[in-house]
Amino acid sequence: MRIAVPKNLLALDNILPDEPLLMMGAGPVPIPAKVAAANGIVINHLGDTMAQIIEQVKVMSRYVFQTEAGHILGVAGPGSAAMEMAVVNLVVPGSKVLSVCNGFFSNRLAQMAQRVGADVVQLNIENGISASAQLVEQYIIQHQPQVLTIVQGETSNTVYNSELAAIGAIAKQHNCLVIVDAVCTLSTMRFDMDEWGIDAVITGGQKGLSCIPGISLVGFSAKAWQHIEARQDQLKHWCLDAKLADQFWYKKSYHYTAPVSGILAIHEALRLVCNETLSVRFERHLRCSQALQAGIEAMGLDLYVKPQARLNSVVGITLPQGIEGKALLNTMSKRFKVEISGSFGPNIVRIGQMGEQCRAHNLFRTLHAFGASFNILGSKLDLPAGMAALEGALNQFEFSEGL
Repeated sequence: MRIAVPKNLLALDNILPDEPLLMMGAGPVPIPAKVAAANGIVINHLGDTMAQIIEQVKVMSRYVFQTEAGHILGVAGPGSAAMEMAVVNLVVPGSKVLSVCNGFFSNRLAQMAQRVGADVVQLNIENGISASAQLVEQYIIQHQPQVLTIVQGETSNTVYNSELAAIGAIAKQHNCLVIVDAVCTLSTMRFDMDEWGIDAVITGGQKGLSCIPGISLVGFSAKAWQHIEARQDQLKHWCLDAKLADQFWYKKSYHYTAPVSGILAIHEALRLVCNETLSVRFERHLRCSQALQAGIEAMGLDLYVKPQARLNSVVGITLPQGIEGKALLNTMSKRFKVEISGSFGPNIVRIGQMGEQCRAHNLFRTLHAFGASFNILGSKLDLPAGMAALEGALNQFEFSEGL
């Protein structure tokens, strides 16, 4: 053989840190033990057991998406693969698409539509601002798009498009299909697919659902599914062809070998969401995020986005002069074994508040590591005031047993 056996190979035990890192960034997030255990199971991807699991995944997804008749499909891939499935199946080449862009991931939706061959009009929103329903309506009237793309929560800069419900209603009046990226908001903040008139909602496992990366979900409205079934052209994407995926998810037939362990993991993640209930889960996320924000501000730092446009599931903090984001992240990781996220452009760092991140013990550990790292780097913050504000804000609410 011409290629020699590689030498000096290291086992994971020799690569991973001695102490597990607490993942408090914009994803992936910590996963519950039951989800981790499910991810270690392999079963027949076409057997009766898998068919039963698939049925439950669809039922639970309809609850989480808040849709009675939504057509649920799983995707073997990250949230971006679910994004692409929604885009390639709803956007016909040559058709008009309006992409509401206020950050990195909303721009990704526009890029996907362009790659399909759509005529894409981008509505670029000022940095740190949520999209106005009135402005979106003006663009819809002017450009008459067949499809609109938008994110509910722009993870990259922590902006929340708070007028999404109104935007969905406007698009419906103009017979425009709406694709929404809800990767970081689904199960962390209110999302109502049917009531808001959303035609495609996508989410990844590794954020709000507290599941593993690499398994995603997409839900299509009845109107969207009719559009998909009526298409006569052949999609260039084989794995992401929704009509082919439908063979596995609804007809117990073969499409490709499904990510069996990932489907079992997302089953358990969805089950935990359903057991907690959405209303309780929303309250927990809001409580934890607002308490963290209070602690950050009490230390003397500024939050990047104003309250009316602020995303709760990922909190953006403006870096003061003299502090480099990479140095801060490196200090937190090496000294305190806590990892948060850097920036996609703005001079900020980001702390996640999704799923298992929203636990009181995680908040205290993260805020302490955050403030202490600033002090180590020479930017003196009032860490005791921040910790006290965090505790005080949490104590203002009646604790649920699971917090």
